[in-house]
Amino acid sequence: MMGTRTIEIMVGVFVAAGIAALFVLALKVSNFGQTSVRGGYQLTAKFENIGGLRAQSPVSAAGVRVGQVTSIVYDQKDYEALVTMTIAPNFNRFPSDTSASIYTSGLLGEQYIGLEPGGAEDFLKNGDYIQLTQSALVIEQLIGKFLVSMSEGKDAQR
Repeated sequence: MMGTRTIEIMVGVFVAAGIAALFVLALKVSNFGQTSVRGGYQLTAKFENIGGLRAQSPVSAAGVRVGQVTSIVYDQKDYEALVTMTIAPNFNRFPSDTSASIYTSGLLGEQYIGLEPGGAEDFLKNGDYIQLTQSALVIEQLIGKFLVSMSEGKDAQR
């Protein structure tokens, strides 16, 4: 009788540990558990298409996380997404001609902004605007363009 009780407790502890591990994994995948950038400076950039980018997505340079996306709004004048990002204060030497691109990482397709430093001698500062941007690659649009080009190719052969 006492052995059965011990086994039940061990199974309960094992199940609780499994649930805790799944919770930690969910936090890691969703970036929800990541701390926000404290202090730092803000940069903005406009993109034609942000794909699945969202607030609190990482901003990285050379694979190193240097900040995070703080807000995304739609600019009704230019019909583009205006993305504001906060860069950590210790990463304050990005040249003024730095470019920003939206990339996809991981198996679940998390989107993030990658910064590519330019060669200018002056540096970006709080409130600056990144001029050179590359929008997210949307697979559905690529497939649609491919199918249209395939059907046009068949029509030309007839």
